[in-house]
Amino acid sequence: MTANKIMEVALRHFARSGFEGASLADISAEVGIKKPSIYNHFKGKDELFLAVYRLVAARELSFVEEYLKRANRDSLDKQLYDFLLGYKERYEREDDTKLFLRTSFFPPAHLKHDIVKGGSLHIDKMAELVKPVFRSAADRSLLHPDITAEQAVGAFMAVLDGLFVEMLYGDEERAIQRLGASWHVFWRGVKNN
Repeated sequence: MTANKIMEVALRHFARSGFEGASLADISAEVGIKKPSIYNHFKGKDELFLAVYRLVAARELSFVEEYLKRANRDSLDKQLYDFLLGYKERYEREDDTKLFLRTSFFPPAHLKHDIVKGGSLHIDKMAELVKPVFRSAADRSLLHPDITAEQAVGAFMAVLDGLFVEMLYGDEERAIQRLGASWHVFWRGVKNN
């Protein structure tokens, strides 16, 4: 129970202050334990941070899975566009998403290898979750005949990556403008006329 509590509190601290700014002393104080007690559960700050990163990565995949199950009756364009908007809204309100994206794009230098490896696996899993949506669309002749489901997945993931970059670097208005433009070009390119 305490390891889970430590991770949840650490998540908030890492999301707000980053790896460097988060303090084990502050985390332990909020949990209600002494700092050395953290070492009963984690070897140190690096192990705690990686455990939290894996936790939020799993939650992000759960969000994708749950969204796709809920929205599977919507039209293809609504399902996909609302997914992108939902991710933007999720980033604005969820520490999980903030921490996951910030860490994936700006990992602590000494943890870069582990973070990049985990982030790449995450993106691959996300693409696998989205692939059936595009395969089904191709089977129903909703995709342009020159576009394979795999190409549509790759292009959609690129639109999502662009949104992630705008969420991290830009402001909300700019993110919406860029999303609107990239969505328009993406959708015109993949839909069957």
